[in-house]
Amino acid sequence: MTGVTIDTTSEQTPPAGHGLLERRVIHQPVLPAPFYADHAVTLYCGDTMELLPLLPRADAIVTDPPYGETSLDWDKWPDGWPALAALVAQQMWCFGSMRMFLDKRGDLVDWKLAQDIVWEKHNGANLFNDRFRRVHELALHFYRGDWAALPKEPQYTNDATKRTARRKGRPEHWGALGHEHKYASQDGGPRMMASVIYARSCHGYAVNETQKPEDIVAPLLQYSVPPGGLVVDCFAGSGTVGAVARKTGRRAILIEKRESQCNHIATRLAQGDLLMDNAKVSGD
Repeated sequence: MTGVTIDTTSEQTPPAGHGLLERRVIHQPVLPAPFYADHAVTLYCGDTMELLPLLPRADAIVTDPPYGETSLDWDKWPDGWPALAALVAQQMWCFGSMRMFLDKRGDLVDWKLAQDIVWEKHNGANLFNDRFRRVHELALHFYRGDWAALPKEPQYTNDATKRTARRKGRPEHWGALGHEHKYASQDGGPRMMASVIYARSCHGYAVNETQKPEDIVAPLLQYSVPPGGLVVDCFAGSGTVGAVARKTGRRAILIEKRESQCNHIATRLAQGDLLMDNAKVSGD
């Protein structure tokens, strides 16, 4: 992943007796050929620690890193990756557990916490039989720099009822105070999405050990990435961020280390929306 460029500014007048100019060859890292690419999504197969510094600036990062809570080969937290992520975007949604965020807080010290989302699953699991069954995960929203300058689009529930007006007279216990008056109130209407979001897990069709459903990724992505904007997922897994970005009119760059997972992502994206669960797109 290196390219060769010639630094022409280093050319110097050679000493007497030398007929060739001295030139310095500089080796600069470049991105490899994409593993998969379409009009909206580009997937790179490789180490995120090597590829992140080479990416263009993005509106946000939405990612699900290895939590580092087991001895499984794929569950290894790459030390220092949040600092590299800061080179790419000024805001980041990061999935994780409370244990992970506490254990890795040193890696996140340069990021400010904006808000936290709880993903409520329809099922759950626990490695221990003497603790509550865990049916949730967290998604924390971090940022750097000026909060007011970041793109933000608050999300609203899609089950809001149509606004209706009710007219009321004064309550009887007010008696005859003042003039007779009627006022109108409104019920229903759009409601801002709550910080606890229920979404069924991908049990039964997941192609990744920790696959996230589109219904939990979509509101985070749409909140932080404007239409036509760019999102980066540096631990792509099953490619859900890419699938949601394409479906909602955004662009995505994905990085995934395991070639087997890259094959799954490429197959999923090549099939279009045929096998995807439905992302809840704003305005639908």
